[in-house]
Amino acid sequence: MEKRYPRILFRKRLKDLRKEVNDIGKLTLKAHKDSVNIFADYDENMVEDVLATSKKIDEMVFYLERKCISIIAAEQPVAKDLRFIEACIKVGSHLKRIGHLAANIAQASDYIKDETIPKKPQEDLKHMADFVQMMLSKGIHAFLDQNMEMARELKQDDDKVDDLFDQALEHITRSMFKDKESISYLVHLLFVARYMERVGDRAVSIADKTIFMITCEKP
Repeated sequence: MEKRYPRILFRKRLKDLRKEVNDIGKLTLKAHKDSVNIFADYDENMVEDVLATSKKIDEMVFYLERKCISIIAAEQPVAKDLRFIEACIKVGSHLKRIGHLAANIAQASDYIKDETIPKKPQEDLKHMADFVQMMLSKGIHAFLDQNMEMARELKQDDDKVDDLFDQALEHITRSMFKDKESISYLVHLLFVARYMERVGDRAVSIADKTIFMITCEKP
Protein backbone atom coordinates (compact mmCIF):
# COMPACT_ATOMS: atom_id res chain seq x y z
CA MET A 1 0.00 0.00 0.00
CA GLU A 2 2.79 2.45 0.92
CA LYS A 3 4.63 1.82 -2.35
CA ARG A 4 1.55 2.08 -4.55
CA TYR A 5 0.08 5.17 -2.94
CA PRO A 6 2.92 7.24 -1.45
CA ARG A 7 1.02 10.52 -1.91
CA ILE A 8 -2.00 9.20 -0.04
CA LEU A 9 0.26 8.09 2.80
CA PHE A 10 1.93 11.51 2.89
CA ARG A 11 -1.44 13.26 3.13
CA LYS A 12 -2.43 10.94 5.97
CA ARG A 13 0.77 11.82 7.86
CA LEU A 14 -0.02 15.52 7.49
CA LYS A 15 -3.56 14.88 8.70
CA ASP A 16 -2.17 13.04 11.72
CA LEU A 17 0.08 16.03 12.47
CA ARG A 18 -2.91 18.34 12.46
CA LYS A 19 -4.74 16.02 14.87
CA GLU A 20 -1.77 15.97 17.23
CA VAL A 21 -1.59 19.76 17.27
CA ASN A 22 -5.32 19.82 17.93
CA ASP A 23 -4.91 17.42 20.88
CA ILE A 24 -2.06 19.49 22.33
CA GLY A 25 -4.11 22.65 21.82
CA LYS A 26 -7.07 21.22 23.73
CA LEU A 27 -4.80 20.18 26.60
CA THR A 28 -3.19 23.62 26.66
CA LEU A 29 -6.56 25.36 26.77
CA LYS A 30 -7.55 23.13 29.69
CA ALA A 31 -4.29 23.84 31.54
CA HIS A 32 -4.76 27.61 31.21
CA LYS A 33 -8.42 27.48 32.20
CA ASP A 34 -7.68 25.31 35.23
CA SER A 35 -4.83 27.60 36.33
CA VAL A 36 -7.15 30.60 36.20
CA ASN A 37 -9.75 28.68 38.22
CA ILE A 38 -7.06 27.95 40.82
CA PHE A 39 -6.33 31.66 41.03
CA ALA A 40 -10.03 32.39 41.62
CA ASP A 41 -10.69 29.41 43.90
CA TYR A 42 -7.54 27.72 45.19
CA ASP A 43 -7.44 23.92 45.09
CA GLU A 44 -4.20 22.10 45.91
CA ASN A 45 -5.20 18.99 43.97
CA MET A 46 -5.93 21.07 40.90
CA VAL A 47 -2.47 22.63 41.17
CA GLU A 48 -0.95 19.16 40.89
CA ASP A 49 -3.21 18.45 37.91
CA VAL A 50 -2.03 21.59 36.10
CA LEU A 51 1.63 20.75 36.75
CA ALA A 52 1.06 17.21 35.46
CA THR A 53 -0.74 18.56 32.40
CA SER A 54 2.16 20.91 31.67
CA LYS A 55 4.56 17.95 31.74
CA LYS A 56 2.20 15.98 29.48
CA ILE A 57 2.20 18.86 26.99
CA ASP A 58 6.01 18.87 27.04
CA GLU A 59 6.04 15.18 26.21
CA MET A 60 3.48 15.49 23.42
CA VAL A 61 5.35 18.41 21.84
CA PHE A 62 8.60 16.44 21.98
CA TYR A 63 7.07 13.58 19.97
CA LEU A 64 5.34 16.03 17.63
CA GLU A 65 8.68 17.63 16.79
CA ARG A 66 10.29 14.24 16.21
CA LYS A 67 7.48 13.24 13.88
CA CYS A 68 7.78 16.51 11.93
CA ILE A 69 11.51 16.05 11.45
CA SER A 70 10.96 12.45 10.39
CA ILE A 71 8.42 13.50 7.74
CA ILE A 72 10.75 16.19 6.40
CA ALA A 73 13.61 13.71 6.15
CA ALA A 74 11.56 10.94 4.54
CA GLU A 75 9.24 12.91 2.26
CA GLN A 76 11.28 16.04 1.46
CA PRO A 77 8.15 18.21 1.23
CA VAL A 78 8.20 21.63 -0.44
CA ALA A 79 6.20 24.87 -0.53
CA LYS A 80 2.97 24.88 1.48
CA ASP A 81 3.42 21.36 2.86
CA LEU A 82 6.86 22.21 4.20
CA ARG A 83 5.58 25.45 5.74
CA PHE A 84 2.78 23.54 7.46
CA ILE A 85 5.17 21.02 8.97
CA GLU A 86 7.57 23.75 10.12
CA ALA A 87 4.61 25.68 11.55
CA CYS A 88 3.56 22.60 13.55
CA ILE A 89 6.98 22.60 15.21
CA LYS A 90 6.75 26.32 16.05
CA VAL A 91 3.14 26.19 17.23
CA GLY A 92 3.98 23.16 19.38
CA SER A 93 6.78 25.16 20.97
CA HIS A 94 4.40 28.03 21.76
CA LEU A 95 1.82 25.65 23.25
CA LYS A 96 4.50 24.07 25.41
CA ARG A 97 5.48 27.49 26.74
CA ILE A 98 1.83 28.33 27.45
CA GLY A 99 1.63 25.10 29.44
CA HIS A 100 4.60 26.33 31.50
CA LEU A 101 2.89 29.69 32.04
CA ALA A 102 -0.27 27.92 33.23
CA ALA A 103 1.89 26.02 35.75
CA ASN A 104 3.43 29.35 36.83
CA ILE A 105 -0.03 30.84 37.43
CA ALA A 106 -1.05 27.81 39.48
CA GLN A 107 2.12 28.00 41.60
CA ALA A 108 1.86 31.76 42.12
CA SER A 109 -1.72 31.31 43.33
CA ASP A 110 -0.36 29.33 46.29
CA TYR A 111 1.16 32.53 47.69
CA ILE A 112 -2.10 34.46 47.61
CA LYS A 113 -4.63 31.74 48.48
CA ASP A 114 -5.19 33.00 52.02
CA GLU A 115 -5.17 36.71 51.16
CA THR A 116 -8.07 39.07 50.48
CA ILE A 117 -7.38 40.49 47.05
CA PRO A 118 -8.53 44.10 46.51
CA LYS A 119 -11.65 44.36 44.39
CA LYS A 120 -10.21 46.34 41.47
CA PRO A 121 -7.18 44.09 40.78
CA GLN A 122 -9.38 41.02 41.14
CA GLU A 123 -11.82 42.35 38.54
CA ASP A 124 -8.95 43.31 36.21
CA LEU A 125 -7.39 39.84 36.34
CA LYS A 126 -10.75 38.08 35.92
CA HIS A 127 -11.47 40.10 32.79
CA MET A 128 -7.93 39.58 31.56
CA ALA A 129 -8.08 35.81 32.13
CA ASP A 130 -11.33 35.47 30.16
CA PHE A 131 -9.97 37.55 27.29
CA VAL A 132 -6.68 35.65 27.12
CA GLN A 133 -8.53 32.31 27.12
CA MET A 134 -10.55 33.56 24.14
CA MET A 135 -7.36 34.66 22.37
CA LEU A 136 -5.70 31.30 22.93
CA SER A 137 -8.71 29.44 21.58
CA LYS A 138 -8.86 31.77 18.58
CA GLY A 139 -5.15 31.35 17.84
CA ILE A 140 -5.32 27.55 17.92
CA HIS A 141 -8.41 27.39 15.73
CA ALA A 142 -6.98 29.94 13.29
CA PHE A 143 -3.97 27.66 12.79
CA LEU A 144 -5.93 24.43 12.52
CA ASP A 145 -8.50 25.92 10.12
CA GLN A 146 -5.92 28.11 8.34
CA ASN A 147 -8.25 31.03 8.92
CA MET A 148 -6.43 34.20 7.88
CA GLU A 149 -9.12 36.60 9.07
CA MET A 150 -9.21 35.10 12.55
CA ALA A 151 -5.42 35.12 12.75
CA ARG A 152 -5.26 38.81 11.88
CA GLU A 153 -7.74 39.67 14.65
CA LEU A 154 -5.29 38.52 17.32
CA LYS A 155 -3.16 41.69 17.01
CA GLN A 156 -6.06 43.90 18.08
CA ASP A 157 -7.01 41.44 20.80
CA ASP A 158 -3.46 41.63 22.14
CA ASP A 159 -3.69 45.43 22.36
CA LYS A 160 -6.74 44.97 24.59
CA VAL A 161 -4.84 42.54 26.82
CA ASP A 162 -1.94 45.00 27.07
CA ASP A 163 -4.40 47.69 28.18
CA LEU A 164 -5.86 45.35 30.79
CA PHE A 165 -2.37 44.50 32.03
CA ASP A 166 -1.50 48.20 32.41
CA GLN A 167 -4.76 48.75 34.25
CA ALA A 168 -4.11 45.82 36.59
CA LEU A 169 -0.56 47.05 37.18
CA GLU A 170 -1.86 50.48 38.17
CA HIS A 171 -4.49 49.11 40.55
CA ILE A 172 -2.10 46.62 42.17
CA THR A 173 0.54 49.32 42.65
CA ARG A 174 -2.01 51.60 44.28
CA SER A 175 -2.96 48.81 46.67
CA MET A 176 0.72 48.40 47.58
CA PHE A 177 0.99 52.08 48.54
CA LYS A 178 -2.19 51.91 50.62
CA ASP A 179 -1.14 48.82 52.55
CA LYS A 180 2.61 48.25 52.86
CA GLU A 181 2.10 44.87 54.50
CA SER A 182 0.32 43.59 51.41
CA ILE A 183 3.35 44.05 49.16
CA SER A 184 4.63 40.48 49.68
CA TYR A 185 1.54 38.81 48.21
CA LEU A 186 0.63 41.57 45.73
CA VAL A 187 3.98 40.97 44.02
CA HIS A 188 2.74 37.47 43.19
CA LEU A 189 -0.46 39.04 41.89
CA LEU A 190 1.72 41.04 39.49
CA PHE A 191 3.38 37.82 38.41
CA VAL A 192 -0.02 36.29 37.63
CA ALA A 193 -0.94 39.31 35.50
CA ARG A 194 2.38 39.08 33.67
CA TYR A 195 1.95 35.36 33.00
CA MET A 196 -1.50 35.98 31.54
CA GLU A 197 -0.15 38.76 29.35
CA ARG A 198 2.57 36.40 28.07
CA VAL A 199 -0.04 33.78 27.16
CA GLY A 200 -1.71 36.44 25.00
CA ASP A 201 1.63 37.15 23.33
CA ARG A 202 2.08 33.46 22.54
CA ALA A 203 -1.40 33.35 21.00
CA VAL A 204 -0.37 36.22 18.71
CA SER A 205 2.80 34.33 17.78
CA ILE A 206 0.67 31.34 16.77
CA ALA A 207 -1.44 33.66 14.62
CA ASP A 208 1.67 35.18 13.01
CA LYS A 209 2.98 31.72 12.18
CA THR A 210 -0.42 30.89 10.65
CA ILE A 211 -0.28 33.96 8.42
CA PHE A 212 3.26 33.11 7.28
CA MET A 213 2.26 29.52 6.59
CA ILE A 214 -0.59 30.65 4.32
CA THR A 215 0.98 33.64 2.59
CA CYS A 216 4.73 33.04 2.94
CA GLU A 217 4.91 36.66 4.09
CA LYS A 218 5.97 37.80 7.53
CA PRO A 219 3.14 39.72 9.30
